[in-house]
Amino acid sequence: MANLRRGIEKESLRVRPDGALATTPHPAGLGSALTHPFVTTDFSESQLELITGVHASAEACLRELIEIHQIVYRAMGDELLWCASMPCRLPADDAIPIGRFGSSNVGRAKSAYRMGLSHRYGRRMQTISGIHYNFSLPEQLANDEYFGLIRNFRRHSWLLLYLFGASPAVCSTFVAGTEHGLDRLSNDSLYLPYATSLRMGRLGYQSDAQSSLAVSYNSLESYGASLQDAMTKPYPPYEAIGIREGDGYRQLATSLLQMENEFYGTIRPKRRIQPGERPLHALRQRGVEYVEVRLMDLDPFEPVGINTATMRLLDVYLVYCLVSDSPPDTQQELAAIIRNKQLVASRGREPGLLLSRGNTEVTLSEWGAEVLAGCEPVAAALDAAVGSTAHRDALASARVNLRDPSLTPSARVLATVRGDYDSSFVRFVLAQSVRHRDAITELPLSPEVVERYASLAHESLEKQRQIEAADSLSFEAYLQQYLSSERLSVR
Repeated sequence: MANLRRGIEKESLRVRPDGALATTPHPAGLGSALTHPFVTTDFSESQLELITGVHASAEACLRELIEIHQIVYRAMGDELLWCASMPCRLPADDAIPIGRFGSSNVGRAKSAYRMGLSHRYGRRMQTISGIHYNFSLPEQLANDEYFGLIRNFRRHSWLLLYLFGASPAVCSTFVAGTEHGLDRLSNDSLYLPYATSLRMGRLGYQSDAQSSLAVSYNSLESYGASLQDAMTKPYPPYEAIGIREGDGYRQLATSLLQMENEFYGTIRPKRRIQPGERPLHALRQRGVEYVEVRLMDLDPFEPVGINTATMRLLDVYLVYCLVSDSPPDTQQELAAIIRNKQLVASRGREPGLLLSRGNTEVTLSEWGAEVLAGCEPVAAALDAAVGSTAHRDALASARVNLRDPSLTPSARVLATVRGDYDSSFVRFVLAQSVRHRDAITELPLSPEVVERYASLAHESLEKQRQIEAADSLSFEAYLQQYLSSERLSVR
């Protein structure tokens, strides 16, 4: 219990001082987005992704995340990191820059994949940002144990949306020209009164196409078969998009998923990959190494989007999901999981909200209390292992927030927006982003740390040049080889 491991991948948009999207290139001082171990870009050239190493404590993980932020701010000039999950003021869709990774085959493939995302879902959706929480135990768990954890996580993941969702409002530019069903908050902001996480609701990372994917989490075999099918069978609407356009690529493939990362799950089984290896092959060949939790909003009240108490509650919840009975999922349950997630994302703080459990309905508050009660022995064991009360304190705070929705991050966002910023979500996030930048840049940073990151940036640029110089295949031949179905299977 004392040996849990965690790491964080945190996405943030770069914005101008006026709160509009910065469309400048990836800051030169941060090296190569293709090869830097701690700083890359996500979908957009304007969307930084900050990656910690693997840590044995929440405190160490947070310290490194703060340190990376310190380095990033030094390289950004007067730009800010947007501290909310729902994006800043956005330009026209085609003016949102797609990530650029150089001229190598692997770099071009990354950009072509993102171009495919833009054609399939639009660029606005891809600018939504969040925190991915990577979790493992040092002892090697069996694949079935990890998939049992995943099934339980998905069954109760609505509780995390309630407790940590922090995106009840959006900038009106995000939904410009679309049917959105939101209420007016102010001239530049829209919201839903009881929403917890619009990011995880119908306006967020959703896909009508992927809704047809009933991926089973009953085993690595069933999960792998579902993904392989989605990555190899042509999907008619995507066939209509086409692959090539002149000398460029519109997408990598016409299948439902271009690659594994396109699958929008709230949690994923993961394995570190070797150069050129497909993630699904790595999973099938060597088994699950860790899980990636993907539903956490950026907390706009925290300088780096998350704090140690949240990490500890996640650890407690994930261990609870691991040690609890986890019956196989069914098609009926998979559908109910999606319904519950949508309900809590859009109406989670609504009094008396009912969720589907089996053949009955139960209130969110009643079901949530049962889950948190089940977490008590886990929190006590984790505290006993490290000699603290921190996990039980995090659990007690979650109980308080379950009883009083006004204390949740989503409610606090709306209360602050209304009380201090004339109901402007945009003004609130911009002010918080400035506040966080100032707080982080005022922290001490040793010359040795500055020099280490400068070396990492230089080494990343050199590594990118080496990759580009080593290419021996044409891009077309590289793609054909990399995307072949044979590379998804265990040899």
